[in-house]
Amino acid sequence: MTEKMVFLALQDNEEARPIREAIEADNPHATITQYPGLYKIDAPGRLVVKRESVEERIGRPWDPQDIHLTLVSLSGNIDETDDYFALERV
Repeated sequence: MTEKMVFLALQDNEEARPIREAIEADNPHATITQYPGLYKIDAPGRLVVKRESVEERIGRPWDPQDIHLTLVSLSGNIDETDDYFALERV
């Protein structure tokens, strides 16, 4: 049985760059594809954006809700806490 895919599309701008880098570091199973103006990140089963990983890259506090400022599209069930933003398919 193949796992169901989730995806996240982020704008290609300076605000989204550290988020994309954190996703890439924390989700080695993810595939990142660059398109004009955006990055599409596909992953089997689950994709997580960790607050701590983004904060390490930007050097200040970051609220996972701020991902919505650079989010273009997504597919999957959203799971949000104060520590992460995740997409999953079960």
